[in-house]
Order: sequence, then structure tokens, then C-alpha cells
Amino acid sequence: MDVKSLSNTQLIAFAFGVGSAKAEESEKLFFPARGECFAMDSGVESLRERLVAAVEIDRRMALVEMEDVSSPEAAKTMLRRAIVAQQHESFWVVFMDAQNRVISTRELSIGTVSQCSVYPREIVKSALKCNASAVILAHNHPSGNSTPSRADEVLTKTIKAALVLVDVRVLDHFIVTRNEMCSMATMGLI
Repeated sequence: MDVKSLSNTQLIAFAFGVGSAKAEESEKLFFPARGECFAMDSGVESLRERLVAAVEIDRRMALVEMEDVSSPEAAKTMLRRAIVAQQHESFWVVFMDAQNRVISTRELSIGTVSQCSVYPREIVKSALKCNASAVILAHNHPSGNSTPSRADEVLTKTIKAALVLVDVRVLDHFIVTRNEMCSMATMGLI
């Protein structure tokens, strides 16, 4: 099913398993007319909590599905699902074999809303432990700006230099925000 093609009412009915009357009522609460205030009654709050829960379920499903991913492009999609909703920065590594099949995916660092400490040594250790031939790096920017910072560029070069010493390639480094995903390889920064 292509949920993007559904109307607001249809989407609410499908997501929450409610009838069309309840979905129409909820639509008015979620999407008030221009100039109206967003009504914060218990029904809307309950629906918001369900949406947050649904996003968390999707994130957890992505982590499980990540182990069956067989290409860098599919890994990109799963990474976005896994980390897009996080309110803090986190750094992830997808370890891949010589045919670019996923061996393992790990969250190696959890930070604050604006930074995350990443240690190249830990990435090298993890790559050797799972016998990886390549990696995809990813982290999120909760701020919403997907442009790589100078620190992101330096970190990527440092990790790449460390992994070259043990014959592991860095295929890409993705920066994930709520609205977009930036590829440092596409930008020529890898």
C-alpha cells in the first residue's frame, strides 16, 4: 500500500484502526483549518502518543530488518528509519563483507542534541571482530541541517585513514535529518 497516496482521513483510519467517522473527527483535530488553534484535548494527546509509538515500532523493525539487507542502497533506507526520529546524535556503522552484503549494524556512540563522541579505534576493533571488508557510516543531526560540518569531514577522513590500515573501505557516510539524508560520498567528501 502506498500510504502517501491516502487522504488524511484514510491515513488516520488505517494507522489507528478506527472507522471513517472517528478518522474524520481526528483529522479536524490533527489538521485544523487555517486560523484555528490546535486543540489539545485528551483524544489528540492519545493519538500523538500512538504516533510516537508507531515511529518507535518502525525504528525497531528497521533494526531487525537491517540484518537481512544485501546492498548499500537498502542499508541507507534502513539506517534512515532506524535513526531519523532520535532526539540526540548517534553514530552508526554498517559492517559489510567483500560483496557489500551487511554483516552487522551497530550503534557505536550516543551523544547529546548537538554532538557525539566517536572513536576510530572502536570502529576498527568492531570491523576486525566481524571480519568486515567495507563499512557505511551514518549519524543524525537532530538540528535538521544535513550539511556535513567541518568536524564531520575531519572525523570521516580520520576513520577512513584508520580503516585503510586494516584493508577496510569506507563506502559512504550518511547524515540523516528528519527531512533528508546527505551522502558524503555523493558530495565527493569520501
